[in-house]
Amino acid sequence: MEATALLPLLLLLLAAALPAPSHGWGVDGHLMVCQIAQGRLSGAAAAAVRDLLPSYAGSNLSSLCSWADDVKFRYPWSSALHYIDTPDGLCTYSYGRDCNDEDGVKGRCLLAYGRSSAAQYNLTQALLFLSHFIGDIHQPLHVGFTSDRGGNTIDVHWYRRKTVLHHVWDANIIQTAEDDFYGDGVADYIDTLKKNITGEWSEQVPSWEDCGKNQTACPDIYASESITAACGWAYKGVDEDSTLEDAYFSSRLPVVNLRLAQGGVRLAATLNRIFS
Repeated sequence: MEATALLPLLLLLLAAALPAPSHGWGVDGHLMVCQIAQGRLSGAAAAAVRDLLPSYAGSNLSSLCSWADDVKFRYPWSSALHYIDTPDGLCTYSYGRDCNDEDGVKGRCLLAYGRSSAAQYNLTQALLFLSHFIGDIHQPLHVGFTSDRGGNTIDVHWYRRKTVLHHVWDANIIQTAEDDFYGDGVADYIDTLKKNITGEWSEQVPSWEDCGKNQTACPDIYASESITAACGWAYKGVDEDSTLEDAYFSSRLPVVNLRLAQGGVRLAATLNRIFS
């Protein structure tokens, strides 16, 4: 199968793993995933991505990595495909059990939808959805609990600011890290993650990239990792109206960093397999 035919089908594979309503990572998180990925593309994949991006993107995939969030009202069908809710307290993910929409309609997630309607996507849109959803699936609360919609109904204070737990993981942890360690900028943050990928995490990277069984992407694995992280880190010790400060931030930031890095590495590996 030609790479251009495979790309829309890849959108399908990711259904197995996307999480609770709201935006995946915030704008900066998605930008970081896509910048990490674009720097790891093979020559063939890099050329294909450049050809698929609109001219106003300036060959920069990260500039459109949040596009899928921006078009939810234009494409209402896509909203329900951004998430998977899992049973409260089980801390496990199963496609057959969890691939339902909010009304309980089975098979209503990205993978099932794509299998029946991949032809509706043009290749540029397929690339942008794929890039966004691989980022989403690595945000732990995008594979969260049904009752709280992935932390969207858990009110907390992030230091003095009122928010919800989901948003803490989408954006607040990343923004606080930028403010505290990177001069309020994302470029140095990305450089740090890239250095960790080639340094501290280098021995783990091959296992992140590998799917086995000649799969192009393995969203079941990514989703299972996310619900494990959600239970072990995101939800842990958090109650309604909790105030989350330095102890929560310093202990959860390494988890966020790891998931951003894994998302970027895996997006690159997926695109490289598509366009090899």
